[in-house]
Amino acid sequence: MVSRVRYTDFLKDAFLLSVSCFGGPQAHIAHFQKLLVEKRKYISEAELVELNALGQALPGPTSTQTLTAIAYRLGGPNLAYLTLIIWMLPSVAIMTTAAIIMASFETKQISLAFTRFVQPIAVGFVAYGAYSIGLKTITTQRGIVLMILAALFSYFIRTPFIFPIILLVAGCITAFNYKAHPREPKKKFDVAWSNFFLWVGVLIFAAVLGAFTKSNPQFLPIRLFENFYRNGSLVFGGGQVLAPMLYTEFVQYAPKQYLTSQEFLSGYGLVQALPGPVYSFSSFIGALSMREFGTGGEIIGALMSAAGIFLPGTFLIFFMIRIWDSLKTFRPIRASLEGILAANAGLVATAAIILFQPLESNFLNYTFTIGTFGLIAFTRIPSWAIIICGLALGFLI
Repeated sequence: MVSRVRYTDFLKDAFLLSVSCFGGPQAHIAHFQKLLVEKRKYISEAELVELNALGQALPGPTSTQTLTAIAYRLGGPNLAYLTLIIWMLPSVAIMTTAAIIMASFETKQISLAFTRFVQPIAVGFVAYGAYSIGLKTITTQRGIVLMILAALFSYFIRTPFIFPIILLVAGCITAFNYKAHPREPKKKFDVAWSNFFLWVGVLIFAAVLGAFTKSNPQFLPIRLFENFYRNGSLVFGGGQVLAPMLYTEFVQYAPKQYLTSQEFLSGYGLVQALPGPVYSFSSFIGALSMREFGTGGEIIGALMSAAGIFLPGTFLIFFMIRIWDSLKTFRPIRASLEGILAANAGLVATAAIILFQPLESNFLNYTFTIGTFGLIAFTRIPSWAIIICGLALGFLI
């Protein structure tokens, strides 16, 4: 492994990845393999697989954590934070611009009917996400039961606070099955706590500050940061799992309801067509949440939301990368992942149902949702091509 690299060289590669990585975390890893392992030889294939597995074991955006962990190993925290900014910036900028344009259209009473096919397409993406997560992670009857229970609880209890409870309970249930996992030699457990305390400290500080400012609309950016930081600290499984949490919190949750279902689905569909992290969808929500404060407010809302969603996973990967070799020898830790991943599949399956409900139950919406699922599952047509076709049909029909 290359121990140190020139910052500019690695950041150029990070930018190249940010504008060329389509298809979500699974596809991103293939791009990382080709450029960072085979071409640049920054790390070995085994190290890439290990870092990606560590990202999957933590809350937060998996591909973002994998890339920043590589940067951390090569150049320390400074290179890692610069890499995070370069990686997220293009898609965050596009999603922020899209939100500003949408808000402008609504102010000028310009119809958004051209996005009507993007909405059922977005539901198709979410449905495939549930199918994909379940197919890859659920291998036991216990996992199936946990998936169904998670789906039912998240469907009937419409509050953002149910999601961390479901994940925690599911993880604890399967942790008791630790004896099914083989023993591994214990390693010295020497913990560098700084990044963990940073993660917890920001979480507590943002929650307290958000509570004190909740009655003042001028402090909405602070509450957006807290909302997204909390969600980013609890989401296992990538952007597909993030969707139901954000929909519940920003569309359905009565004290907020910053977005309509149409706006949410249009934005979620658009982010599927972009390279880079799906978590950049947060900037779209943040910008629309601040539409009453003009373009400047929308930009602030987008930046605060993006910072909130990306920072917790970054803090956690920097903490865990130092202790993972020791921590993974504990069998309950490995066993708990079964329940967490099974619950994730249930949350995403429920999201597909909830997201479809506001749409009209007509032939076209069913066709686009089912058709999108089939195209993603059984063809190699990229997601961006499906979105572009949906927008084009929206203009023509």
